[in-house]
Amino acid sequence: MLNDLYTTLMGNTTISMTNFLIPIVCSLFLGVIFAFAYKFKTHSSKSFIATLSILPAIVCVVIMAVNGNIGAGVAVAGAFSLVRFRSAPGTAKEIGALFIAMTTGLLTGMGFVIYAAIFVVIMGLVMMVLSYAAFGEEVDERNKSLRIAVPENMNYTSVFDEEFSKYTSGHKLLAAKTAGMGSVFHLTYSITLKDVNVEKELIDALRCKNGNLEISCSTKMPKQNEEL
Repeated sequence: MLNDLYTTLMGNTTISMTNFLIPIVCSLFLGVIFAFAYKFKTHSSKSFIATLSILPAIVCVVIMAVNGNIGAGVAVAGAFSLVRFRSAPGTAKEIGALFIAMTTGLLTGMGFVIYAAIFVVIMGLVMMVLSYAAFGEEVDERNKSLRIAVPENMNYTSVFDEEFSKYTSGHKLLAAKTAGMGSVFHLTYSITLKDVNVEKELIDALRCKNGNLEISCSTKMPKQNEEL
């Protein structure tokens, strides 16, 4: 009875050597291709690229080992759940790349090698195009981070309101800290210029108010939060 139950649950898992090696080789080949596509304009560690290259072959072997029996669902769910519990938090792009590599292994393990190749080519090209293009970037050249040094005896609360109202469409004081044993205040503003070409005029106007002390104006980058 136990033998009959085992046979019913496990089925026939005999795989010839040729049918075993071909999907693995194809998975490794497709994994390396996708890893090169992922590296396009992306800075990644060597270990992550190596993992991305061999992951399709690993998933392929798992699928071939459990293909056609009740353990397939558990194995696939377990393999995909491992991504969430990585020791280091990964970016959204890394998580997406891991899922693509796993899907490639699933396809090759189930015997759909041609479909796996088409899938890797399409997804690799899409990732390269998205990395090259400015898709999703939200950088406005009018948004600036402005740092102004003022003497300790200056009331900085509203001293620059006239210049800000003339050259900016919005401003906000983000931080104020002392420097030079309290003789200087460093002010950090978030501003939005009315025109990107008036940056120098704004700095010249501010210099007349702060006694020609240090002023820096830089592009304000959007807050990055790529962890998934």
